[in-house]
Amino acid sequence: MSKHWTLDDIAWDSFDPSKVDPDLLATIKTAAMVEANASDYVTYLLNVFDGDDAFCAVVHQWGEEEKQHGAALGRWAQLADPEFSFDASLRRVQEDGFQLPLDKTESVRGSRQGELLARCLVESSTTSFYSAIKDAAEEPVLRQIAELIASDEVNHYRLFHRHLMRYQETHKKISLLERVKVVVGRINESDDDEFAFAYFATNLANKDGAVYDRAFCAKAYERNALGLYQRSHLEMGARMILRAFGFKSQGLVSKTILPVLWFAFQRRRNKLVA
Repeated sequence: MSKHWTLDDIAWDSFDPSKVDPDLLATIKTAAMVEANASDYVTYLLNVFDGDDAFCAVVHQWGEEEKQHGAALGRWAQLADPEFSFDASLRRVQEDGFQLPLDKTESVRGSRQGELLARCLVESSTTSFYSAIKDAAEEPVLRQIAELIASDEVNHYRLFHRHLMRYQETHKKISLLERVKVVVGRINESDDDEFAFAYFATNLANKDGAVYDRAFCAKAYERNALGLYQRSHLEMGARMILRAFGFKSQGLVSKTILPVLWFAFQRRRNKLVA
């Protein structure tokens, strides 16, 4: 196995403050919090997959890489905004923000297969997200960081997909309806406090009179994030999701669904801008 990259591999000396986009900076600060808070996800997954030594053995490494993503994004954000404190913002998120059900020993998705499918959905969306950042960013250090993270997220998707396939081979495969419920549930979770509060904690909390408004913060983050995407980024993530569902990424289902998804995506993005 090749050595994983570290913060020392990033060309920090190439940072160019003149090429920092304010909206993208706000998005990066938010993403840094979500990535850095991976320890809770590790705890949750270890609880859910207790006894599955093959899976649990790799969860710790996955969590460490996720936290490294947060550290890299946070360090970049501090270069771009010297008044921003990564550590203080992370403490605020961990103390007052979105909380995972760490006492659960059963997956909130209904099954271990459902949990692995949900993780595939997350990794596919982050792959497309960081690929979009890489292509949208003009600042060279951020481009390097986004490219490294996007590559990691592809590997993380493969990790969860591999174990999903293992469960499907050794257990009764969950039904299409159950898989759809996982997707719908994961989409609905995009309206929870995780990203909204992270946006508030990193971009608004230190302003005079700041009060957390979940709806406002969620819309602000989503507007900035969706504005990064090109059609190729959306289709990349969608094909990964279809593969996790058991469909061919270049098959008839894909060719039918992708134009519909792009149309719906554009409508959503236009509505946020209006």
